[in-house]
Amino acid sequence: MNLRTAALPAGAVVAAAVVAPPLALRDRLPDPMAIHWGPGMVPDNAASFSVHLIMMAALWGLLWLGLVAAARRAVDSRPGRVSWWALFSGGALFAILISATTLWANLDAPVWTDARLDPLATAAVVILPLAVAVLSGYLGRGEPDPPAYETQPPRLRLRSGERAVWVSRISNPWPLIISGAGAAVLFVLGTLEMTGFVRMSSIAAVLPALVVVLLVGLFASSLSARVSEDGLVLAFGPFGWPVRRIRLDKIHHAHVEERYPSQVGGWGLRGLPGRTTIMLRGGECLILTYHSGGRLGVSIDDAERGAALINTLIAERTAA
Repeated sequence: MNLRTAALPAGAVVAAAVVAPPLALRDRLPDPMAIHWGPGMVPDNAASFSVHLIMMAALWGLLWLGLVAAARRAVDSRPGRVSWWALFSGGALFAILISATTLWANLDAPVWTDARLDPLATAAVVILPLAVAVLSGYLGRGEPDPPAYETQPPRLRLRSGERAVWVSRISNPWPLIISGAGAAVLFVLGTLEMTGFVRMSSIAAVLPALVVVLLVGLFASSLSARVSEDGLVLAFGPFGWPVRRIRLDKIHHAHVEERYPSQVGGWGLRGLPGRTTIMLRGGECLILTYHSGGRLGVSIDDAERGAALINTLIAERTAA
């Protein structure tokens, strides 16, 4: 299906669903309207009807235009199609729901401070678009991409009956340092809370972010890789957990590329499903190309030898 052809009329329908109901019910809405709610679902910010309508139109319009512009390239790969349909469907439903819930909360309210928002509606605005995005991305994924063939994928020469195992490990101290800094901040905040210098509510505001920094820094500090007849095993962090196992029958071939954080969007796990890179340091990376067309990049030392063993083991399985 031509994504651009689908996006133009469908996007126009979504734009109408966002803009038309507020215009039709203009006489039943306060001006200004409540556009944000704080604790207890009490309105704490307002905007004029015109500003609100422009904001709602822009919320969808900018995403719509971006998706129309990206449609031609998105169709070229399965990850592109998945991402495009997920953004289009999830974004469309989010724009419609955010407009509808704001409209419903303000409907027939004498003034904006009387507008009330149902907590269930707030949850629906978040959960439903995510669910629709996942479903539409799956349904719109299309056929697997043809494998990207290498002219001469690296291979090892093994004697008849000989077995080989490749093991490599890489570490990056900076995520561990950041993780340690996050742990230190948590300790200091906990001490201050126990002594009464800081309220628990203040700690709660930053606690989720600190926990994420702590866990990400811990697990992204090192990576070990092992290739054997069972496939590739990747173990993260100083404790070797979590572990990801990739069977050989999923892999079409392996090769080596030079990749850097600036190319993949930074450090850690980067990219979209089907085009992911595990980036701990820039430079030589082991690249796996799946039969489905997806790719996984792993920054690891001695990547060429690992790729050669993977290709050799795949060839042995194919010949058997």
